[in-house]
Amino acid sequence: MPRPRISRIGSLVPARATPPGVASVSTDMGIAMATPDQDHTPDLTTNRLLAALPASELDALRPHLTIIDLAIGETIHAPHTPIHVVYFPLTGCASVVATDEEGDILEVGTIGREGMVGLTAFHEADGGPLETIGQVPGDYARLPVAALHAAAAPGCTLHRLLHRYSHAAHLLTAQSAACNRFHDMEARCARWLLLTQDRVGREVFPLTHEFLGYMLGTRRAGVTIAMGVLQHAGLITYYRGEVTILDRDGLENGTCECYRVITAEYDRLIGQYPYRKQDAPDQ
Repeated sequence: MPRPRISRIGSLVPARATPPGVASVSTDMGIAMATPDQDHTPDLTTNRLLAALPASELDALRPHLTIIDLAIGETIHAPHTPIHVVYFPLTGCASVVATDEEGDILEVGTIGREGMVGLTAFHEADGGPLETIGQVPGDYARLPVAALHAAAAPGCTLHRLLHRYSHAAHLLTAQSAACNRFHDMEARCARWLLLTQDRVGREVFPLTHEFLGYMLGTRRAGVTIAMGVLQHAGLITYYRGEVTILDRDGLENGTCECYRVITAEYDRLIGQYPYRKQDAPDQ
């Protein structure tokens, strides 16, 4: 008999108190979330899709957006379940994962401030076999699907942006599959760390060996060796489940071409991130 599908993901969720500045609430999805108070108001334009909207379209969305906080390993969208709300990450990062009958998990997509969690709802194709979980804790702007469909109607800027984002997200999945097949663990690990920094917008973020193993499709021992190589080279520090990026240029030089292929497509279709070398002020 197959093992329970989500048992290994559930083990990743740490016990935590509600973060400062938020209050716990319940949702129709049964997920413990949070609402902001007056001191907890992250900038919506941290998200690249929201930042690209004309002021009039963003202002029309504001009354429908709610800022929430999600934890590591927290289920955002369960498989084979209708999607009622989508999320625009602001400081957090989500992971789309596939799970086989034995309970083994592999990341097939990652979503941060460049995109939107729940893209299948835009295409009216939700309810598939994949699961979306919290990868890096942080803030998200939650939007009901009904409001999304109204804001992303044909002719609206968000409609065009989400189609372009769909192409970029497809390329991420395809290129990551090729990377996992052809490139060594250190290069793949560097790619994942760079992409995560791009998506959360900071140099320090939590990460466990087990979770990174799921993201890279490898065992914990392989992750330990790869992270050790990067740390010995002075590119990162990794201590008690927390990664600090020390030398981003060094990581970019040490990763494979997959990182550049992925980011070039996102930059072309959506816009660049401030961390990358090509974002020099004179360009």
